[in-house]
Amino acid sequence: MREGISGTDVRDMAPGRPVVLRGGTVLPMDRGRRVLPDTDVLTVGERIAAVGPALAVPEGTLEIDARGGLVLPGLIDTHRHMWQTAMRGYGADWTLTQYFVWYYLEHGRHFRPEDIHAGNLLAAAEALDAGVTTVVDWSHGLSTPEHADAAADALTSLPGRYVLALGNIHQAPTQWTADPGIRAFLRRRRTDDDMLAFQLAFDVTGDPEFPEKPAFEAARELGLPVTTHAGVWGATGDDGIRLMHEHGFMGPETVYVHSASLSADSYHRIAATGGSVSVSTESEQSAGQGYPPTWRLRAHDIPVSLSMDTSVWWSGDLFSAMRATLGADRSREHLQAHERGETVTHSALRADQVVAWATNGGARALGRGDDLGTLETGRKADVVLLRNDDSPAMFPILHPYGHVVFQAQRGDVHTVLVNGRVVKHAHCLVGVDLAAIRHAVANTVDHLRGALGEEAWAQGMNPGIPETKVLDNPYTYTEFRSGTTHGQ
Repeated sequence: MREGISGTDVRDMAPGRPVVLRGGTVLPMDRGRRVLPDTDVLTVGERIAAVGPALAVPEGTLEIDARGGLVLPGLIDTHRHMWQTAMRGYGADWTLTQYFVWYYLEHGRHFRPEDIHAGNLLAAAEALDAGVTTVVDWSHGLSTPEHADAAADALTSLPGRYVLALGNIHQAPTQWTADPGIRAFLRRRRTDDDMLAFQLAFDVTGDPEFPEKPAFEAARELGLPVTTHAGVWGATGDDGIRLMHEHGFMGPETVYVHSASLSADSYHRIAATGGSVSVSTESEQSAGQGYPPTWRLRAHDIPVSLSMDTSVWWSGDLFSAMRATLGADRSREHLQAHERGETVTHSALRADQVVAWATNGGARALGRGDDLGTLETGRKADVVLLRNDDSPAMFPILHPYGHVVFQAQRGDVHTVLVNGRVVKHAHCLVGVDLAAIRHAVANTVDHLRGALGEEAWAQGMNPGIPETKVLDNPYTYTEFRSGTTHGQ
């Protein structure tokens, strides 16, 4: 039976108490991609103190039974528009064009600071629930400094690790990066606390005048990395990459999101300057940025991380992202071989590589490869236990990496630690007020629905379906064309 959490249990999980996960199958995600059966993971304070069998632990350590489960580093999402989560599923039938129209041109300005706050709360809670311990909040709905404060307040109120990537789709990057209010916000909110870091988030259109140059200069002045949507069909392409490169604004800290419709020249520039790509496979498959580019990234030896993009369309966990990414890469491999009249006998991309992208790939992209993304002594204690005694899909575990990718899901996340603190246990979030979040999100939905009006609200959710023509079939039987059927 599933364990419950009593008040005593919650008090036992107070921050600072040592925790040991006993007897699980540990995937440390180190260079060897090892599998360590019957292994313990001990955390003391904010760090992993030891990984090994039958560990001796300090007196008073909280012991969690991990037998029959998988223990891995916290998952890392390098691109999630958290502010949009209150609109969960609203754009399920959108294309990227409809997304741009809805948010950028028509209705994005209706989001108040409290709506940004509500979306971020919900996104942060669902990330923790799914074992995502670090999220880059690609927050391009920050119309004012008050919106930015609302986003940061939400993130710091939940016990996850976040990077707030500041952006504003309603102003040119040159304008909002120079806004004294945004500069003051950064002076107030940037601290030595590694639970909330910052980036600047804006896109490069490819305009030959390179109007984004002052924004890059602002990022350099502020000492902040830039994350940018690159290789988005019809929006950002090779000219933007070329301009960034020619002006010296590409570096190891730059994260290129999607990068799904670029030329070999652009991939060479990214590789040469040490940048990384955040792949959002569900998004690229459905919205139309381009085919998920993992095969090209591997060919150019470009580091990869994973992301889910936005819950206005897709799921908010990285299990679906890993599954979709491996499937997309392999389906293309088979398709290309079939077009050549060949058969793929061995898959090039393996499950352990995709799990690595979801863990230490994200850590490296964020410049945290030395303390996040692996389970090693001295690393930050961001740990996930997958164990679900009530699920027939969680046994037997024969291929641990394959199990993570193809079998596990958010409901199998038993325990989550962030910075040594238990934030989920026995399948329940700890210290997260879901009722309050539900109330805030309901207020946001009511506000947006009222601001749009019922007709626009319904139309936005149900875009028109273009007319299609059925191709003539020369093999259609005469009797069917004439309206008769067999048996009449």
